[in-house]
Amino acid sequence: MKNVAINAHLLSQGAGYRRAGIHQYIYNILSHLPNVDESFSYTVLLNHHLEMNLPRVEERIGMLNTNKPLKRILWEQLIQPFALRRVKPSLYHAMAFVIPVAMPCPSVVTVYDLSFMRFPEVLTTFRRNYLQRFTRSSCERATRIIAISESTAQDIVEFWGIPREKIDVTLLGVSPEFHPLPEDKIEAFRIKKGLPKRFLFFVGTLEPRKNLPMLIRAYGNLPQDMREEVHLVLGGGKGWLYDEIFETIERLHLGDMVHTPGYIPAEDLALWYNAADTLVYPTIYEGFGFPVIEAMACGKPVLASNSSSLPEVVGDVGTLLPPDDESAWTQALSNIVLDEKSRKDQKPSLEAWADQFTWQRTARQTIESYQKAL
Repeated sequence: MKNVAINAHLLSQGAGYRRAGIHQYIYNILSHLPNVDESFSYTVLLNHHLEMNLPRVEERIGMLNTNKPLKRILWEQLIQPFALRRVKPSLYHAMAFVIPVAMPCPSVVTVYDLSFMRFPEVLTTFRRNYLQRFTRSSCERATRIIAISESTAQDIVEFWGIPREKIDVTLLGVSPEFHPLPEDKIEAFRIKKGLPKRFLFFVGTLEPRKNLPMLIRAYGNLPQDMREEVHLVLGGGKGWLYDEIFETIERLHLGDMVHTPGYIPAEDLALWYNAADTLVYPTIYEGFGFPVIEAMACGKPVLASNSSSLPEVVGDVGTLLPPDDESAWTQALSNIVLDEKSRKDQKPSLEAWADQFTWQRTARQTIESYQKAL
């Protein structure tokens, strides 16, 4: 039986914005891999115990707490190679960007996006330099690379000249809890949270590449009676360089109509999508964009940027707009607010499109990458 060692130190424990994105990928891949191919076993390197029992999976808890980035890097490069020599795996899978310099076996690395190359100014100097240097080196040395979108694959080729045939594109999945919910349950949630009867919804970490000041300005251009009828909710924890978001709300006097509820727990997300009229996702750059496909699975129309990976996720069933065209966003927001029939008519096609994005498919494609690497 072939054994795969998996670095899952970025699997989060407890609530918080870190349970988004990379955590979702690691958690769902680990959940589905053992059921795809019984010829593989797994040794999972962790900072804490898994929250699930899985067949043919052995946990290895490190003695160094790697919640802090610097400690995680020290473990990753200095301690992890010794752990791998003890495990003697057939293959190693780095779940996030970086493999150790000293690798005793073939390796696969997952790369989510190259935002640290596209927008280096939004990261600290240390984090930027680490990701740029070590991710490039990892991609050059890895046996196979998993990119979570064709957009990310093309960025790896463009920035670093990695051969395209070395990269496997593995689109992500949508979890089964994202589906249309009964009206009475949605209404009870709306009352509990004090939500407006109608609202446009964004969810994601509040940081520059989410392009939220542009969205707020586009929303502010709508007629006042339309804004009073349909509010804007920006859900998500504060990441970095988020002051402009709140300054824009204040400068345009939109405090009564633009709401910032903060971090939204994963267990509530499906209710938020169902309660909203539409998902609005103006982000400049995404490796994949979970909220887009999750909202579609709940039968909600999507307005998203036509940038990076988002056209791959939106397909032909959502509306794509230039992320810098404020007037186009204002017009699209107006159209979606006014056209209730169109929102309802789109529901079957949105759900059908989202049904293609399953974690079982992602896990099968991951196993295919393992087989190529071996």
